[in-house]
This record gives sequence, structure tokens and C-alpha cells, in this order.
Amino acid sequence: MTERSYNSLLSTGRIAGLELSNRVFLPAMDMNLCVEGEISDGEIAHYTARAAGGTAMVITGTGAVAWPVGATSRHQPAFSDDRFIPGIRRLADSVHAAGGRLCMQLCHHGKTASVDTADGRPQLVPSLLEGGADMSALRDNPMDELMRLATATHGKKATYKVADEDDLAWVVDQFAAAARRVKAAGVDAIEIHAAHGYLLSSFLSRTYNKRDDRWGGSIENRARLTCEVVRAVKATVGREYPVIVRVNGHEYGAADGLTAAETAEAAAMIQAAGADAIHVSANAHNPFADFTDGPLPNTVAAYREHTKTIKRAVTIPVVAVGRMLPEVADEMIAAGECDFVSMGRQLLADPDLVNKIRAGERRSVRPCINCYVCVEQNFFDGNPKCAVNPALCNEKVAVLTPIARAQHVVVIGGGPGGMEAARVAATRGAKVTLIEKGGRLGGTMWFSQLTTPANAMLVDWLTHEIERLDVDVLTNTVADVELVASLRPDVVIVATGARRGRPAIPGAEMPHVLTGDGLRAVITGDADADLGSIGGLGRVAVGVGRAIGLLNDADRIRRLSKVWMPVGRRVVVIGGGLVGLELAEYLAERGRLVTVLEEGKHLGLPMAMPRRWTAVRKAAEHGVTLVREATPVSISKVAVRYRVGGDEFEVRGDSVVIASEVCADTSFADQLAARGLNVKVVGDAANVGYIEGAMHSAHEVAREL
Repeated sequence: MTERSYNSLLSTGRIAGLELSNRVFLPAMDMNLCVEGEISDGEIAHYTARAAGGTAMVITGTGAVAWPVGATSRHQPAFSDDRFIPGIRRLADSVHAAGGRLCMQLCHHGKTASVDTADGRPQLVPSLLEGGADMSALRDNPMDELMRLATATHGKKATYKVADEDDLAWVVDQFAAAARRVKAAGVDAIEIHAAHGYLLSSFLSRTYNKRDDRWGGSIENRARLTCEVVRAVKATVGREYPVIVRVNGHEYGAADGLTAAETAEAAAMIQAAGADAIHVSANAHNPFADFTDGPLPNTVAAYREHTKTIKRAVTIPVVAVGRMLPEVADEMIAAGECDFVSMGRQLLADPDLVNKIRAGERRSVRPCINCYVCVEQNFFDGNPKCAVNPALCNEKVAVLTPIARAQHVVVIGGGPGGMEAARVAATRGAKVTLIEKGGRLGGTMWFSQLTTPANAMLVDWLTHEIERLDVDVLTNTVADVELVASLRPDVVIVATGARRGRPAIPGAEMPHVLTGDGLRAVITGDADADLGSIGGLGRVAVGVGRAIGLLNDADRIRRLSKVWMPVGRRVVVIGGGLVGLELAEYLAERGRLVTVLEEGKHLGLPMAMPRRWTAVRKAAEHGVTLVREATPVSISKVAVRYRVGGDEFEVRGDSVVIASEVCADTSFADQLAARGLNVKVVGDAANVGYIEGAMHSAHEVAREL
């Protein structure tokens, strides 16, 4: 990754009377760490860590202006009473002591006010609407997840009240009163939430606002409530106090939803009402179908064009968001497309992002891999987790203390678990030797970047960090008990991954049936790959590719695989979990006719829910045949027989890929322990948990050495 100056991103900025040290914000992301609306120590630790990491301003997760009325959670900040001011002041003081600025987001949640439902109150809405969201995606949610989805509402069904004039006057007063309390607590700025389907957002949207009075119809009328709130808040806090308004630049999945052009009109009115900045996000009408379009997109700088359109309509600063990476953020600011950028998931993954970039250490920024593990917990009214940062919502584990005495740590396996264990142990001062049987680091994660390109960033980061920390890496080295013992380790960390087998059915051992490991070896041209299944021409192609280095680069493999792949035209994937579903889409995009046979009731497990819903939908859109509750019976040279209920079916398959039959494997660790060595097991070797499980277990073991 080429180092650059990031001059625009790191330049100072200003909103109203507030000077900011750079152009990076942490946008509001719900941590759910408050206790009955009170700011907790965990909430303070989270935001303080991001401020200490150089972020110019941190924006708290959405808070309820009239809490618990109009609230979405009992774990969000509350602004409805002066008794909440001391906790907010503690947060402000801590953020300021770390060198940052604090902004708090004010909201009435309207049709998503789960606490209203739980407490038996109707949710406040602009209009009553017929029908409901398509919930078919939930067929791939097990019962325990469905139960947890009902946590915030206590399983109760929502009722609604159409807002009248008195209700709307009350809403305006609640925002103004909340703003007074926030400013009194020493907070530096306020963000009014008029996006993501909450009350102000629903009034702005034709999809939800069907009124024919002065609050509905034209964009001027639909923007009236937001403008009234802004006027009241500005009258309360004063001209120099920054008031930001967050809006939807687009509403996905709704035929009559907001567009950037219409939001630009509204933004001009919001500026005229007194707003000091516009924060451009987006939203999806149906989160079960389009959540990865909005509000958490799966493409980099997804809202760039929306932001540019709105920027042209206003003269106040504009904040961009939507999977922003430092490079594109710097480019957008330099081009005048926005004035500030919000980096949410990236700052969850690495709170020190700004400080590292400023120090010229861009390659040391821990990347977000866009896996949606963090946001999944918000659906359950829980605390977010991060697959790559075990310290999220538990900031104390980010502090790695030096090892008390010199230790030689030998790590077996160069996948994410092994590399993270090596990184943490070396950071703590241990001498570390990492042994990897293959010719490259990354393990199955290196292969997974073919189907999930964001994983490449994690491979690159871990590789860079263990190089920077002088870990002794031995590739193309098969570890055995004698070799490991000869290194005289104080501790051995085994990160050899899971065992990937074959189903106990006739035909499973045939040459055209590949396990996940076998497919990876064939596609990447590993030296120990069994090429018997791909024919003479295929063996020549793989051999040439291996010889001239074509198969050493994942991007190149991804491109070349659109021309030729060492699998047949018709592919049957046995196992529709995380790996099988991603692989099926990858193969279908390359012209294969793919059938996925999943023995369970649900596809995409254990993907985080938003990613799962999107993966199932996209696989179907690519023509993949998805069969749930399908038990494989036998495999022949040309087909796979399977059973659904009491009936048997057959599907043709030139190639069969086994994406099931994955289990933990401690066999090598057991051999080492029998030799008397001090052994720890991490990652899939101990418990199949994919990247999240590998990173978290490795971090825990290495920080406790």
C-alpha cells in the first residue's frame, strides 16, 4: 500500500464556532452500553479511545430526546431529564482530556421506537401505512435469533399514532430541551437525526408520509418538521454552537423514496433554518432485504454521488459517510466533494486510525473487513462485537502489557489465528517463531479473499505487523513434534485450523469431489494439490500458472477465473453455510450452474445476519439453486442424489465441492502435549469460529501468556 500524505484528511476544519483538528469523525453507532439512559463507564471508555486515537470529533450513538418515550433501547443515551447531565458531562470531560471533541446525536425514533412498544405506547408516525416489510429473509434465522430480535420490544406487536399538531409541537420542544441539557453538559456539538427511518426521516420521506396537510405533500412541507426542530435547537444553543443534521441521501428499496436531488432541496431548507452542517447517509426501506445498501453499505464510498449532489445545494460543510477508507476520503475532501468524513466501522476496528496515518503508518491500521458482525448485535439490542478487534466494548483488553520474563513462543499455522497470536506475543516482547506449511501466509483466509475481497486487507495487515515486529517466519515448513521440540519453546500456540472431511456417502472419494482444502489447492496451484480431477489440459494450465507466478496474486486469480477455472460447468456445493454460500455466488458469477444442498433449515450460518440476508438474495439472483433440508445420499460421476423429507432427487454435477464436514482438530496439539510441551490451541483447531473466532481466541491466549 503506497504511503501518502493525506494532507486534506488531516487538515484542520471548522463547523460554526468549533475548530476541529482534522476532518475525521466517528459517526453515531449504537454501543448499547448505557444503563437506563445513563452514560456508563463502558460508553466513556469507547468514545475516549477513539478521541485518543486522533479522531477529530466522536458522535455518540443515537440518543432519545424524550426517553423512554420515542426510544429504541433502554441502553441508549437519554436527554429527557436534568438527572442525565452529570453522566454526559463525565463523557465530555473524558473526551476533551483525550484531545477530542464530542457531538451527541438527538433523535425521536418514531416507527422504530421499540421501547414504546415494550411499554405499551403507540409509536408516533406521520401516517398509517398498509402492509409491511417482506420478512422472507428471516427464514434463514434460527429460532434463537428470532427470539433475540424481539428483545427490545419484549415480543409485543407495535401500535401507531398519527402525529397531530400538539404531538409535533411537543416533539420540537423535546429536541430543544435535549439540546439545552447537552450543551450544559459541556458537549461540543449536536447532531439532529433526520435519517434512517426515524421520526424526522419518516416525515421527509414520501414512502412514509402520506399526509395532505402542511406537514406532507411537497418537499417543503415534508421538510417542515426537521426545519422547525433546527430553528428551535439553534434558538436554544446559539449561533456559534454547531448543529449538524443527518439526512438520507437516498432511500433504497422504496419506489417513492428520497433521492439525492430531493434531499438536496431539503438540505437547502435545513441550512436556511440554521443548520451548520449536513451529514449525508442513506437508508433502506426494508432492512431484511437491503441493509447492506443502507445504512451500512458493502461498497467503498457508496454514497459519494449522493454527497456530491447535496454538497452543490448548500454552502455549509457536508460530512460524507458510507464505508469510507482514508484514501477515498482524502480524495473526496481534496476534490471539494465534502468537507469532513465519518468512518464508523473502520474506527471500531482501529480507534488509532488517525494517529497512525499522521505518523506515516497507514499499513499498521487494522482494517474493517466489512463482515457485519458488529451491527448484528444492534438487531438484538446488544453490544457490538468486532471480528478483528477484540477490544470493542471492552477497551481494557487493548492494553498489552510486556511479558514478565523472556519467552520463546512457537506458533504453528499462518492463518488469522496464528498470525494474530504471533503479533500479540511479539508486541508483548516475546521471541516468536511462526511455522507455516504452505508457501504463503493467510491460510484459508488467503483463499477466502477470492470470494470476499475485503479479507485481503486483513491478510496484508497481519503480514505487515508480524514483519514489523520481527517475527521469525518459516514458510514451506511442515511442523512435526521433533522440529517443534528442537526449538525449545516456552509455549506452543497451535493454530492449524479445522479438519475438512467428506460425507460418509457412496462416491464421496471420487476424483471430481473436492473438499474446501482441495478446491483451494487446485485454484491457487499449491504444490501439494491433487490435480487428478481437472484433466490433462487443466493440469497443464495450473502448472504453467504456478510456474510463472500467475497464481500468487488473489486479484489476478479472481480475474483469470472469469475466463477459466478447474471446475466443471455444473457444480454441486454440499453445505450452504458461510463458506458454501460465498463459494456458490463466486462460481455462479463465473458462469457455473450451481446447486447448493444444505442439510439444515437455514442458509448462510454463521454469517452475521445482514450479510447473510444479502448473500442468500445475491446467490439466488445469480441463478444459484438453493435447497434447504437436503441430505446427500450418494455421488456418481455425473450427479448427486439427495433426500428432502421422504423424497429423493438427483441434480447433475460435473464437479462436487464439500463445504460442510468442518470440525475442530486438536490432534497435533495432543501430540505436542504428550511430549510434555506447554500447548495452547486457538482458532478453528479449537472451535470452528472462522475469522472472528480465530482473532478473538488468539488475542486472548497471547495476551495472557
